[in-house]
Formats: sequence, C-alpha cells, structure tokens
Amino acid sequence: MAPETKSRKPANTAFKQQRLKAWQPILTPKTVLPTFFIVGVIFAPLGGLLLWASNSVTELAIDYTYCDSRASDYPNFTNVPSDFISATFPQVSSPQQYISKVQWAREVVVPDEAKYTNSNIWRCHLQFVMPSELKPPLFIYYRLTNFYQNHRSYVKSFSAPQLKGVAVSADTLKDGPCKPMAVSDDNKAIYPCGLIANSIFNDTISNLTHISNLDQSSANNETYEFVSKGIAWPSDKQKYGATTYPNDQIRPPPDWASAYPNGTYTDSTPPPDLSTNELFQVWMRTAGLPDFRKLYSRNDTTILQAGTYELWIDYRYPVTRYGGTKSVVLSTVSFLGGKNSFLGLAYIAVGIACVVLGAIFTARHLYKPRKLGDHTYLSWNNTQAPGTHRE
Repeated sequence: MAPETKSRKPANTAFKQQRLKAWQPILTPKTVLPTFFIVGVIFAPLGGLLLWASNSVTELAIDYTYCDSRASDYPNFTNVPSDFISATFPQVSSPQQYISKVQWAREVVVPDEAKYTNSNIWRCHLQFVMPSELKPPLFIYYRLTNFYQNHRSYVKSFSAPQLKGVAVSADTLKDGPCKPMAVSDDNKAIYPCGLIANSIFNDTISNLTHISNLDQSSANNETYEFVSKGIAWPSDKQKYGATTYPNDQIRPPPDWASAYPNGTYTDSTPPPDLSTNELFQVWMRTAGLPDFRKLYSRNDTTILQAGTYELWIDYRYPVTRYGGTKSVVLSTVSFLGGKNSFLGLAYIAVGIACVVLGAIFTARHLYKPRKLGDHTYLSWNNTQAPGTHRE
C-alpha cells in the first residue's frame, strides 16, 4: 500500500480559511461628516485647555552667552539686550516693562576647583524683577542650542558597567565604546569614560538673592535656596553606583582635570559618587534635539516673593566655538507640566481644520448629493469616446 501523501491544504477552520466574522464599515456622508465635527468639537476645546495651561506658567529665560564680553564690570550693571530675554508673566498685562529691567555684570573670580591651576574665570551676575509671588515648585534649567547630543558617536560613548560601579580595566575600555575618552596618556582608565561624561555642563548657577535695597549693603538680603536633588528620573538613578576603582588606577576626564591636583584623583579629592550626583545623571540622559534644556535645581517648599533678585553664574562652559548659546531659565509648572504651547496649538489647528473640512464637505453633499451605490458612475457604464480602451 502506497504511503499517504501529506497535503499542504490548510485545515478547514474559520481562521485558516478566512471565514472569521468581521465588520467593514461603509464610509458614507452620514457617518463621515459627523466624525469631522465630533473631532473638531473635542480637539479645539482640549487644545484651548492645553494652551491655557501653558500660558499660566511663569517663565524667565536669559541668554548669558556673551556676558563675559558684553556685560559691564561688577558692581555696575547694564541692561541685557531684549533679544537675549524671553519672559512670560501671566499675572501682568505688560511683561515688557520687566524685560527691560533685566541687567547683567561680570567679574573675575578664582573658583574653588581652580585652586590647583590658579586659573581665573568670569562670573556673570544677573539681576531681574519678579512682578508677583510664585508658588512652589520652582525650577532652574540651563538651555543649550546647536549642541547635537543625538549624534550616533556621542550617544553610545559611555560604559554602562563602569557607571554602575564595576572597575572595568583600561585594556577593556580601549576596545569599548568610550573611545577616544577611554584611557589616559599614562594608560589609566578614565572615570567616568566617554564623550558624554567629558562634555558635562559645568557652569555653576547660584541660588537667588532677594535684594531688599539696591543702594544698601547686601547684609539684609534674603536667599531663596535651590537644591539639585530630585531632578533625575528614578529609573536613571538605578543605572549608577559608587565606583570600586582604587584612586590611583583612574584619571578624571580631560575636561575635568583642572578640578583635581595634577589632574588625578586622590584620597582628599576622590572621584564623584555617581549614584548621588543627579546633575551628572541628568546630563547623561542625552537630548533628542540640538536645542534642549535640562533641569539644574528646584525648590519645592518656599514661596518666591515679588521683588528684585540676583543670581550669579560661574562662566566655564564654552559654546561659541561651535556656534551655540546657553541660557538660564527660571520656571514654574502647571498641572500639565512646563511651558509648551506647541501641543495646544496643534490640537486647536486640527480641531479647526476638521470643522472647516466638515462644513465644506457638508455643503458639497447638500448642493450635489450622490446616491449610494449608483452604478452609473462605474467606468464601464459610461459612454466611451471613440478610440479609447475599455478596461
């Protein structure tokens, strides 16, 4: 008896024979036109709510890129050019009067970490007026432009085991993704290695000082304090741990060297504990666009009273060499987050477009309706011109 030949015919089931129940809607004017109006009625008010929430955020952004070259010498202040300032004060009808009061000054200082190199840096002082009190939480951001953190070679330039605390050997790092910031000239492992860590934003932004009287001593001035805790994502904090490297087996990244004696880690100047350094954790979450802002510090408990305030920024981070800018941003949040009017405007635009298209299609349908299932519109039912080909 000949063996039975296996059949490749699919089994006679509803699934394999494509007999499953299905619903295929027929798009008719009675179903499509109401959909346009429903989407418009929902999206336009929702967009208005999003835009209102965005506009309720108080925000002051000051571009201090050229403070080192264009500001006056401290303690004399001059006005910051208006095109360097962006402000939203929902509580006042004319924010321009407060924009014109933003001033800056510069002075030469020797920061603590530069004591090993005796190098001076510029300190930029910024003064501004807050027209009304701000309830917490209050945030300070730094904003960079034309900085491509999304470059492929830059994004992958780090060692995940090293950041977690593992003492990865110099020989292993040589062949890893941290190149060319993997090993120092004396064949020691760079910690933390990679381009991202080496280029961390290192300008220092101070607390706010409430100036009670510009003509008197600053002894009575009050300080509004910010902390750099609670600024990183909880999921990011799990990626970092205290290093197990001996201090003599590692070197700081090249751009960090001036903060350590002879550019080396010692028992008195140990490497940073990355598990608690949230500024580092925020920087290591690379931005997807060349213009971005990152959270620097926050205050969650104290009301910021209306008045004149001053903050200073130690000017270290170079941005003009690649055509970028840097700004400091003071901002509140709404129940939907920070200031971002794009989403609200997009919802409003879609809502308006749907209503307009719905009105146009409705008018067209009322003016010259088309019967559903009218076979006279089929090509083979129409009179063909001589010489034309019938499909």
